[in-house]
Formats: sequence, structure tokens, C-alpha cells
Amino acid sequence: MAYKLKTHSGSRKRFKKLKSGLIKRAKAYHRHLLTDKSAKRKRNLRQGSYVSAADIGHVRNLI
Repeated sequence: MAYKLKTHSGSRKRFKKLKSGLIKRAKAYHRHLLTDKSAKRKRNLRQGSYVSAADIGHVRNLI
């Protein structure tokens, strides 16, 4: 008999599964030391991104 796995509580906050099957994530490097980064770089970090194909299986098990 197969048992359900609990959702990883850290992953629950960081990833969102889309209808298409992709997993949405936020970009890193946008928390501190922002004065050294250019406005263009910070603006691009605001945009979301998707989990890569290499990592999607691992992340899917967590959420």
C-alpha cells in the first residue's frame, strides 16, 4: 500500500505548480546588498522564473 508524502514546508512557500506542469520559482540575489547592483539587474530579478528540467523531478517530490 502506498502512503502519501507530506509536503515539504519550505518548498510549499517557495514553489508554485502551474497548470502546464511547470513549476514557478523566484530568482535569487534580490534580498540584500542591493546598492551594489544596477537598476536593470534588480528589475530583472523581480521577474519569476521556472524550475529547470534537471531539477523538476526533485522539486515535484517535495511539493
